[in-house]
Amino acid sequence: MKSGFGVLVAMRHLVLLAFSFVIAFPFLWMLTSALKTNEEIWKFPPVLWPDNPMWGNFVEAWNAAPFGHYLFNSVFVASAIVLIQIVNSSMMAYALTHMKFIFRNSLMAVILITYMLPAAATYLPGYIILSELQLLDTYAGLIVSNSVSVFAIFLIRQAFMQLPKELVEAAKIDGASHWRILWGILIPLSKSTFVVMSILSFISQYNNYFWPMLITKNPDLSLISVGLRSFFIEGGAYGLKWPLIMASSSFAILPLIVLFICAQKWIMGGVNNAFGVNKG
Repeated sequence: MKSGFGVLVAMRHLVLLAFSFVIAFPFLWMLTSALKTNEEIWKFPPVLWPDNPMWGNFVEAWNAAPFGHYLFNSVFVASAIVLIQIVNSSMMAYALTHMKFIFRNSLMAVILITYMLPAAATYLPGYIILSELQLLDTYAGLIVSNSVSVFAIFLIRQAFMQLPKELVEAAKIDGASHWRILWGILIPLSKSTFVVMSILSFISQYNNYFWPMLITKNPDLSLISVGLRSFFIEGGAYGLKWPLIMASSSFAILPLIVLFICAQKWIMGGVNNAFGVNKG
């Protein structure tokens, strides 16, 4: 029995290892392509590792465009959006789970319905509103226009619903305010879910492309996704400098890889808590 169980465990690990390799291969190919020449990239049969790695491609790509500024813009805007979403999503989730008011369930239904709307359907009214507020082509416009997330409200609401309601009732009896209950009890007990929400929201905003490009024209406000496109089409090259494009893509994705590696245990724990999955 033990040997059979060991074989099953080994097979499971092999399958997971194979899936992991398939998922990681595009990133590995991108990194190795940054060390090749154009001829080696299009060589057939393809070669994973070049004969003479051209490490200078990374330096050349970094100096060819202000990628440091693009990365700063993306990290700054995404971080600001995440902080605002933590505040407003937690307050909305608290109201929907621990406050009694008329049409509470109807409000949640409306919130979920708005999540079904195509993002493109909101671009025109969003653009008009930002224009009236004179927030086009500004950091404030980039941040405010993305400061509410329906997914974040839903995820935090699910986490709050998993917590014992007796904790909130006891705190109310002791005279704790709603603000104290939220920030002193619920949020600390749901911190893994907040980490998950923050990471997912950060990645989404970090990779956001069409909306930032639509509401900003100033190159100094370009996010990394827009900066990569500008570098891709610079001088009419349209992808002729593939090693440099692969190197610049590595700059863009490296912060996200580091973020995921550092927070992967929080991601799994937060998803389990939010949806009531027991490890046992």
